[in-house]
Amino acid sequence: MEPTVWTGVYRDGRDLFTVNAEPGVRVYGEATRSVGGREFREWDPFRSKLAALLLKAPPADVLGTPRRILYLGGAHGTTVSHLADAFPTTPIFVVEKSPTAFAPLLALARRRENLLPLLADAQLPERYRADVGEVDLLYQDVAQRNQAGIFVENARVLLADGGRGILMLKVRSVTQRRSAAAVVAEARAELGRGGFPVRSETPLLPFSREHVALTVGR
Repeated sequence: MEPTVWTGVYRDGRDLFTVNAEPGVRVYGEATRSVGGREFREWDPFRSKLAALLLKAPPADVLGTPRRILYLGGAHGTTVSHLADAFPTTPIFVVEKSPTAFAPLLALARRRENLLPLLADAQLPERYRADVGEVDLLYQDVAQRNQAGIFVENARVLLADGGRGILMLKVRSVTQRRSAAAVVAEARAELGRGGFPVRSETPLLPFSREHVALTVGR
């Protein structure tokens, strides 16, 4: 098990792992492995778009060493659980709109002290701004038409100077009519107009057909 360039993330061959903050507990049925007295959780790129991005050779500083993280679209907590492993002392604020998805996310947060779930709409960052404060890493994975606009509004309000952002753009949630290339170009333009020019663009094939990861810096 070898450390990678990303804090808290390890590699064995092609597979990625994080050190399990709850030895003996699996979050989504992932494989585990014990090495040197520590238990590692395999980070499945077919279940987590962030794992897929890391396997696609993004910029080495794509995650950085954040002091605070805002995660938009936490769903059931698959990716969030690995971030909590990788950054065990970093507060991770997780916004999720769906009460159905929020229930397992809340259960996970009760076992992971650095996870701070918020039942809220990512389109309204002013409603959780006071709770979250400035963050160094903004991660967004929401399936809505105005994904780039949501990212820009949150970044303007909450992303610190020098911070990083990752937008997992779900192309078919934006439109079924235009080409993927046109949707990505439109999102890049909107991010640029908002003051967040794209640093890298990474299609997530073969792990996800519909997603393209866009990274920004501030």
